[in-house]
Amino acid sequence: MKKIGLYLFTNDLRINDNQLLHCAAQSVDKLICVTVEPTLVRFSADFAQEQSYGAHRQTFVSQSLDYLESNLVRLGQQLVVIHSNHLEPDVAEHALSQIISTQHVTHFFANAHCGYDERQLIHSLQSRHPDLITCLPHHSTLFDSHELPFELSKVPSSFTKFRKLVEHLDVNGGKTVIARLPPPVTPTPVSAIPLFSSANSERAATNDYLGGEDAGLAHLESYFSHDYALNYKQTRNAFDGIENSTKFSPWLALGCVSPKTIYRHLKQFETEHGSNDSTYWIYFELLWREYFYWKCLSLGSSLFDDSSKQELNTPNSSATSNLNFAKWKSGNTNYPIVDACMRQLNETGYMSNRGRQLAASCLIYELGIDWRHGAAYFESQLIDYDVASNWGNWAYIAGALNSQVNTQANKQNDAKQPKPKTKPKTKPKSRHFDLGKQTNMYDPDHAFINKWNVSSKEPVLTNNQDVL
Repeated sequence: MKKIGLYLFTNDLRINDNQLLHCAAQSVDKLICVTVEPTLVRFSADFAQEQSYGAHRQTFVSQSLDYLESNLVRLGQQLVVIHSNHLEPDVAEHALSQIISTQHVTHFFANAHCGYDERQLIHSLQSRHPDLITCLPHHSTLFDSHELPFELSKVPSSFTKFRKLVEHLDVNGGKTVIARLPPPVTPTPVSAIPLFSSANSERAATNDYLGGEDAGLAHLESYFSHDYALNYKQTRNAFDGIENSTKFSPWLALGCVSPKTIYRHLKQFETEHGSNDSTYWIYFELLWREYFYWKCLSLGSSLFDDSSKQELNTPNSSATSNLNFAKWKSGNTNYPIVDACMRQLNETGYMSNRGRQLAASCLIYELGIDWRHGAAYFESQLIDYDVASNWGNWAYIAGALNSQVNTQANKQNDAKQPKPKTKPKTKPKSRHFDLGKQTNMYDPDHAFINKWNVSSKEPVLTNNQDVL
């Protein structure tokens, strides 16, 4: 009996440094390479008040899949695309299940993923096809789950605690080179049609970021061919400038480049040019990504609950909230630095890390809007959208991240366990930023504000000692 494999590409759109694909190549006689067209799920569409991804994100994803397909073709393979939309959430599951049944698939390979919806899809397929031999590692992280010095149900409550436990661990795994892949099955299980409309591609044609593994690796090589890394800690908070931050995140989010590949390039740079606080800080940022990944996995669906219970500055009516949300999305809040950041996002699909913090703080604390609306809008627009980093960061700004609990375990135990006699822990501190102060620190001459045609009228500074 021939071994037929199905490889589901999710956030690992690469050939290089893909140990899972290498494993698949060694395990089966024929291989079906499949991906599910990314779509804005109903939950996110409702909160974002958007029906689809923005043009820049759509184009970047489409480019990344095009390059993946080209690289697969060079290895004698092809990429099957399953199309879905938020109105028909079960389409992907049914299509994958049909392929497994009709093509007599024996082996299933996929990144384990930390996202709740992505994991539910895999669990559903396993339930439908219990005889499948599955290989589901976490291969979009620096560390594998068995290397972590804690149980996945007990991810540390703070990044600092997490960092102290893992930053000295070895990053294992050498570079994986794939010279050949098993042939595909014929005929193609699913017909191929364009991923996104040409209109959206034309609208996003001016984007500086080119999707795909080749472009990601080229950017990585280019960044470390300069001395940018030696000054990263001093320049990382800039709102603009290709040299001021690494800009690895778009390719990292889709798995066009792996974190281990970045780590190896960083270590090679340190060997050749020396290490300092700035080169360490690049690793530090990779650890933040790692923290949100494992935190997202441990929280499951509860990450998307609103448990911040923040005291908002402006308790708004629904109509007022909708109006303020629309102004925030379009960059017309009358907070100049936030408006500039939002216009940058809408025009490019990208925003700096500092900008994301300020935009989130404004939405939550100045406009009084549920943080999940902002997280969902970022999901719809960012070319570097990553479920863990995006939703984790928003929950962190709102003071919700460690208010969350593992609801599945909680629901099982609530009826059985007596109520604790001890007082609940103090609510995690939120991240409320003083927008005027932040502007003076990071855009003192208003160059960034003026670039995006925003009136430079200053917002009122606050004297609240809890505001950053």
